[in-house]
Amino acid sequence: LYKLKSKQSSQIIHTFPSPSQLALVKNETLLSSPSVSAQRPDSLSLAVAKPDLWTSSGDGEVKLRMGESGFASEPPLTVDQMFKTAVERFGSYTALGWKEGEQTKTINYQEYYQACRTAAKSFLKLGLERYHGVGILGFNSAEWFISDIAAILAGGFAVGIYTTNSPDACQYVAENCKANIIVVENHKQLQKILQVQDKLPHLKAIIQYKDALKEKRPNLYTWTEFMELGRDEPDTKLDDIITIQKPNQCCTLIYTSGTTGQPKGVMLSHDNLTWTAFAVGRYVRLAEATKSQEIVVSYLPLSHIAAQMVDIWVTMKVGGATYFAQPDALKGSLVNTMREVRPTAFMGVPRVWEKMQEKMKSVGAKSSTVRRKVAVWAKGVGLQTNLSKMNQTPMNYRLAKKLVFKKVRKALGLDRCTKCYTGAAPITKDTLEFFLSLDIPVYELYGMSESTGPHTISLPDAFRLTSVGKLIPGCETKINNPDEEGNGEICFWGRHVFMGYLNQADKTEDALDTEGWLHSGDLGKQDDNGFLFITGRIKELIITAGGENIPPVPIEDAVKEAVPLVSNAMLIGDKRKFLAMLLTIKCQVNGDTGAPEDELMPEAVELCRKLGSNAMRVSEIAGGRDPVIHAAIQEGINRVNEKATSNAQRIQKWTILNQDFSIPGGELGFIYTPDNSMPPK
Repeated sequence: LYKLKSKQSSQIIHTFPSPSQLALVKNETLLSSPSVSAQRPDSLSLAVAKPDLWTSSGDGEVKLRMGESGFASEPPLTVDQMFKTAVERFGSYTALGWKEGEQTKTINYQEYYQACRTAAKSFLKLGLERYHGVGILGFNSAEWFISDIAAILAGGFAVGIYTTNSPDACQYVAENCKANIIVVENHKQLQKILQVQDKLPHLKAIIQYKDALKEKRPNLYTWTEFMELGRDEPDTKLDDIITIQKPNQCCTLIYTSGTTGQPKGVMLSHDNLTWTAFAVGRYVRLAEATKSQEIVVSYLPLSHIAAQMVDIWVTMKVGGATYFAQPDALKGSLVNTMREVRPTAFMGVPRVWEKMQEKMKSVGAKSSTVRRKVAVWAKGVGLQTNLSKMNQTPMNYRLAKKLVFKKVRKALGLDRCTKCYTGAAPITKDTLEFFLSLDIPVYELYGMSESTGPHTISLPDAFRLTSVGKLIPGCETKINNPDEEGNGEICFWGRHVFMGYLNQADKTEDALDTEGWLHSGDLGKQDDNGFLFITGRIKELIITAGGENIPPVPIEDAVKEAVPLVSNAMLIGDKRKFLAMLLTIKCQVNGDTGAPEDELMPEAVELCRKLGSNAMRVSEIAGGRDPVIHAAIQEGINRVNEKATSNAQRIQKWTILNQDFSIPGGELGFIYTPDNSMPPK
């Protein structure tokens, strides 16, 4: 890696030639590989002369951001080409696994590919048109994967829809992608589509892949009925469609959460998916199945790019096996699946790691005095050993590993997991240190839907606490307009950068500048060793009445670290004379609705006891009702204020709210209504 400082007040980290050096890509037609061209002469031919780096048209094509060497020069592939290669190399290896009752079912790569082709022929028979969507609404399953890939093979768009979406939100996505077909998991999800079916002019069929149909309707199929449609269909039509597909065409739509307006359809090309799968697998050194098969557990929402990349594409690239968790995974059953499957790589969003931490602390609090002391000692040894990165492993570490660490890993189902990751949202330093103390390094990765998932990843030999890691080779980072401390907007370049937002040219131009850099909206800086640190969001910047720019995230994180009882901290002060903060307390969450409850979490109860409070509920603390807790929080905020770089960055006032922030409550995310009348909160 090397770093350049340009005269345009930007810092650029490169792992291959910069955009200005890639005239071959920007001013000429696509670079092609002899091997790919020989295999499929038309796969890289262009229907129009010199496509741009971006498009907002579903049937558009873009220039691939090829490099002359290294990862960025890897030959472009379509999804079908990558899948066929996986079948040729790993055909008899397990591809997907799931539980049916007490029995584990599996299919290998050969069977997986054939199922996708059959489903693709069924989609075509039902009338799927080129560049139209196939919406998929349900929990992770083999049918979800097969529907996703089949939609791509058949020339449509694979479109994941969040299971938590309201009928109106489902309608928006289906309308936007002109969905011909929607695949739903069960009757509950089916009802959402039936409520808005009359408002979806392009919809031709609905398929339900779990449970029996409660009523027969025209153009409503069970999964078995659906697969039968294409089983005896000739291959010619499907093969003709696959043959004309190109790596620089759109195949998948990822709908953003829409925190600043209606959800946007992020257009990802075949090359976005296949190249990112290659680059990530190679960079994190995943083993290919012929040497040692990687095992992953699929449980995160597949409508999110992180889950799709890990569970479907990266795993396919190396011939790994994906096992599906139960639908109630996040309500407690995930650990059971983990113990059975024993994954070699595991991706968890911060909340998953936090819930593990809370559960382990709760269990640990009930242990005997001797066990607690041994655990505390071992965790101290584990944290110091991992932080010091010593060349020689000390004797006390080996003892701690035998007494504690191996047992903890086994209990979590992580006994053979060498790669634990977190992403999609910020994670606290406290949680990272907790797992590091148990000899479970959790590696952060950073990216966005518009970068096909990851842009930077931490590795065992490239790891800094609170850093999101280093660049994936073949990608570039530019820190735009850095301040005196090196903080500026993080911008991306590479073959992972998206094509554009579907039918939203203005939004696409906002995200991609004239040179093709993707502007993340995130503030960050890089150290001299190339580690990237996220310091906030541009839109979150607070500009006080005195004109001082204050990034709220570092202050909010500092308060949460200083006061472990706090769940969420929100800094307020835009156009005001001083900073104030809204705080929420860690509480139980309703497993069905996700809504916060009044009862405190066990960890919070224990913290209250240590402080001398008998509080059991948020309502006993909120609004300063508990003077002991109030004093403890003030003490923590005082410690944060002591480290403030200026008086303007000190928290002058604060209060505890009656309930925690949540998506159902509307404090987190965007609530979609047909007329888009509900603003973000």
